[in-house]
This record gives sequence, C-alpha cells and structure tokens, in this order.
Amino acid sequence: MIRLKRKLLLWLAGVAAPGIAAAQGPAGDPAGSGPIVAALGWLQGTLLGNVATAVAVIAVAMVGFMMLTGRLNWRFGATVIVGCFVLFGASAIVTGIQSTAMVAR
Repeated sequence: MIRLKRKLLLWLAGVAAPGIAAAQGPAGDPAGSGPIVAALGWLQGTLLGNVATAVAVIAVAMVGFMMLTGRLNWRFGATVIVGCFVLFGASAIVTGIQSTAMVAR
C-alpha cells in the first residue's frame, strides 16, 4: 500500500513539473519516421472506421441479448460498453490530455 502511494506521489510530481518535459526538446516526429507514421495513420483509420463500428455494434448487440436473457454478468456487460466508449473516444481523450499538458506549461 505504501509503494502504491509512493508511486502515485511520484506520478503526480511528474505531472506537476512540466519543465522536465519541456527540457526533452521539440515534440515532433523523428527524422525518417514518415512511412511509419503514415502506416499507423492508415491502421488507425481502418480500425476506427467501418471495421471498429461493425465489431462494436455486434459486441453491444451480443452483450445486450445476453443481459436480456440473464446469461451475462452485468459488470462484464458494462465493461464492454465502456470499452466501446474508450475506443471511439480515444482521440478526444488524447486531445484533452495534450491540451491540459499545454496549459500546464
């Protein structure tokens, strides 16, 4: 328990000290990473496009049906639904974290 508190305090100190992060240099893509960044952008677009939407619809429908018939734990069903929110809201979550980090500087 004490280790967890110590780790939490160290993490909070790191978040509260933006000068350390600013000393690391500009936050740009490293030289030669253009193809990798493009490939990851394509992968993100593919997975968050029609594929992710279809899988999420099927998952939520299956969870809803299993909850309706009483064959699924409600906590697991809520976890699946929260996971869908995190999957589709990931870009908004990251944007919020980045804007918070910029305000702290």
